[in-house]
Order: sequence, then structure tokens, then C-alpha cells
Amino acid sequence: PVAKKPGKVAIIGAGPAGLACAHDLRLMGHQVTIYESSTVAGGMMRLGIPEYRLPREVLQAEIEFIRWLGVDIRYGCKVGRDIDFEELCRTHDAVFIGTGCGRGRRPPVEGGDLEGVLDAVHFLAAVNIGESVEIGQHVVTVGGGNVAFDVARTARRFGGTSTPDEPHHNLVVDAAVVAGRLLHKQVTLLALESEEEMPADPEEIVEASQERVVVQHRRAIKEIRGKNGRVESVITLDVARVFDEQGRFAPEMIPGTEREVPCDSVIFATGQIADLSYLGENSGIKLSPRHTVEVDRTTLATSRKGVYAGGDTAFGPRIVIEAVADGRRAARSIDTQLTGRNDEPVEHLLYRFQAHGYDHPFARGDYELLDRGRVPMVEGEERLTFRAVEIGYDEGQARREGARCLHCWINTEFDSLLIEGSQCIQCRGCVDVCPEGCIDLLDMTRVSMVPTAKSTELQTLISGAGVALIKDETRCIRCGLCARRCPVNCIRMEGFYRTDEFPLLNLADHVV
Repeated sequence: PVAKKPGKVAIIGAGPAGLACAHDLRLMGHQVTIYESSTVAGGMMRLGIPEYRLPREVLQAEIEFIRWLGVDIRYGCKVGRDIDFEELCRTHDAVFIGTGCGRGRRPPVEGGDLEGVLDAVHFLAAVNIGESVEIGQHVVTVGGGNVAFDVARTARRFGGTSTPDEPHHNLVVDAAVVAGRLLHKQVTLLALESEEEMPADPEEIVEASQERVVVQHRRAIKEIRGKNGRVESVITLDVARVFDEQGRFAPEMIPGTEREVPCDSVIFATGQIADLSYLGENSGIKLSPRHTVEVDRTTLATSRKGVYAGGDTAFGPRIVIEAVADGRRAARSIDTQLTGRNDEPVEHLLYRFQAHGYDHPFARGDYELLDRGRVPMVEGEERLTFRAVEIGYDEGQARREGARCLHCWINTEFDSLLIEGSQCIQCRGCVDVCPEGCIDLLDMTRVSMVPTAKSTELQTLISGAGVALIKDETRCIRCGLCARRCPVNCIRMEGFYRTDEFPLLNLADHVV
């Protein structure tokens, strides 16, 4: 509901967290102003995510709706340069910081200051808003995550040097017109990891190879060599391992394995950090050792009263949806600060599903019977333009994918009564029938725990002889086979529903 006495809120940064926060605060009736240093809104959705992944018309429609709600977005207004952070705090009832991690991080490599060496954040931002940037015909990108692949795939599409007086949209037009020239551009991605170890999504690796991006695994840059101040090649070392015995990131190079890769551009996609210099030295806002803003994880309040932060600014680089969630959570906290109101507690009802027999949703077969469908994509030379690569499902394909629903609102409950003891007869039927192998029965001698305050009671329970049932929730597909297999009915499928959702329960039980 709209606040009876609306407040005045400043939001720094028009990224996903800032836009989401502004959207919700405006619906609550508050006056909201976003201060954005760039000439466009969207943050990394606009400056970092390539257009082939996120169509600009979709993003712009969302931004225009937020403006239509009455949010004032002040473009080209950089806090710390055009307006002081302390002034924002004085003239507003609350401030939300959502400036993200907009500065690229480069490893200390010899030759890193040569012309032709860029970081991924700068390169992708320049391409996405049409700024002048020079990229050669032989490009080496460094990194193994999704950002590195975005850089490599964007480099394949990029048509050369733009001039400062070009209209912003001309880069996209240029990329389409000079598709033939793009075929002569060579892009090599150097990754410390093997293909199995790479943090990038498997789909990214496959799609990059289809676009003629060459990936060289287990290679690390030793130095960048140049001629007349310009990049000429990179020298690499083979990598013996990336992680140590404890699974920690600790790359180990193999001496004497130097190899030269000719190139005229090097783009580092090896990390991002937040630029918080605009806060000043005496802002009263505590920073973490990772140079992010420390916040209360529930309210997103900072150490300074009335100032909140979220998204990458508070938690480091993450996916967009998490930043959006932070913005919405911060909006509720700010509204509570300004109005004193809180959300009413949500009442939930527990529904226990019938597990035995075959007349229930888990017996119909969905996820385990239907393979994941491939998203239709643009094929051939059209992929080398900036148009969206994924075409999307038609209605029939969408319904088929929807039928693979995991019923994530429903969980497996294992009965274990402290007084009477568990009804489990240790038949291992649930272990055998699980299609994902996420259930196991282990002898207590094989179970160990890291002592914590929360684990004291559990530690007492497992201190004696017996068997422990272990379940990996991240792999469970809610198929209900374990509950159906259990001969003593000590495994149940239970779902939590809000009271207002309960009348829809019968619809939720059926696959459409």
C-alpha cells in the first residue's frame, strides 16, 4: 500500500539492484531519484551482458516502465564528482547503494601496460554503448568464467575501430554489414582450468566453439610482449594444477613450458571489484576485506543509519536475479524505516501428499521421463551479429518444458522420532530407487561433523552406533520414488503453501 507520509530516497546506480529497489519504493509511494554515472540505465545488464544474450528492447521496456511509475533517473550524474555523497545523505531520508562491481581486475603481468591490453568490463561496456574502442584482428582473452566467454564471443562479432562521432547504434549495423570481415578475426581464449574445471556454463563452452572461438586449456600468461608500445604476443606457461588437495584455488605452473601466442589485443576477464571511492574516507560505512560494503544480510542496512546497499556492491559479482532480490529486500527495509510498518507475517499450511499408489502427481512421470529440450538458436553466419542467439520456445515446446517441473515447493521428509526411534528398517530401498543418487545410508563410523553451536543436538544424536541417512537436497528432483518405495511409510512428501495459495493446490498437483 502507498505510504501515508512518503519519504525521499536516493539510489546510487541504475543497475538491477537499484532499479528493483526504485520500482518497489515507488509503488509504496515514496519519492525516488536514481543517480547514474553512465548515459544509460541497466548497469551490467546493459554494459556487461552482450546484446545477443539480453535483447536491448526487452531491457529498455523495463526501464521505461520504472520511469513511467515516476522514478527520476539522472543520467551522467556521478556521485563524488557531480554531487557529494554526504549531500545525498543530508537531503534524503534514506540512501541505497547499488553501484555494482564496475572496475575490471588485471593480474600483475609484465607488459600489462602496453597498448592493446584491456579489461573485460571496459571492453564490454564500450561495445555495448557504442564508445570508441580499438580491437585487433588477433585477440587473446584470458579467463575461464562466463565473462571471459562473453568477451570472446563479442570480439568475434566486433567489426573493428569505431569513430567518436558514430551514432551509438552503428556498431551493431557495422557488425552485420561486415560479417565477411569477421570471419577473418581470430579469437583465442586462454584458461587456467581444464574443460571439466572451468567455471563457465557448459552451454557457453559449446556455443563459443560453434562461433569459432578457440579455447586453450591449462595455459597461464607469463608475460605480454610488444613492439613500438603495442601488443605483439603473449607468452604462456602450462598449468600443472589449478586447485590444491583441499580444493582451494592455488595454480601451479610448469617451468620451462613457455609458448608464444601471436596477437594484437589482450582482454583480461579475471575479476571485478567495486569502486567505492565516492564514499569518501569518513563516510561511516564499513567495508569488508574484499572491498565490498558490509551489510546486515536480512535488512541490507550498512553501518551508517539510513544507508543501505545490495547487489554486487555488497556481495561481489553474482547473477542478475540475486541483485534484483537485494533491491526488493532493501526497498522493504527502507519502507519500514520511513513508515514504521512491516509486512504481515505469512501464514503457511502444510499439505502431506499421498505417496502410495499411483493416483498422485509424483506417479505420473515428468522430469525423469522427459529429457531437457534444447532452446532453439540462430544458426550459421547469423550468429555473428549482435541479434539474440536464443530464439526461445514456441507454445508446444514451452508446455513440454513446463511438464518437467521439479515441484520445488515440495520436500522429502524422513520420519525419525526421538522417543520411539525411527521406523526405518534400513532396507536401502530409497537408496536403490533414487534416479539421481542423492540418498545414501552410512554407518555412523563414516559420519563426521564440524562442531558448531547449531550442530550440538545433532552431534548428540549421531554419537552412538547405527546408520545415518544422508540426502543431497541440491540434486533431488522431487520425483517421490523414495516415498513410494519405503515399505514402512516413514518417508513423506510435504509441501508448504501460503493460506491464499491453498485453494490452488489441486491445480498445482497436476501436470499441464
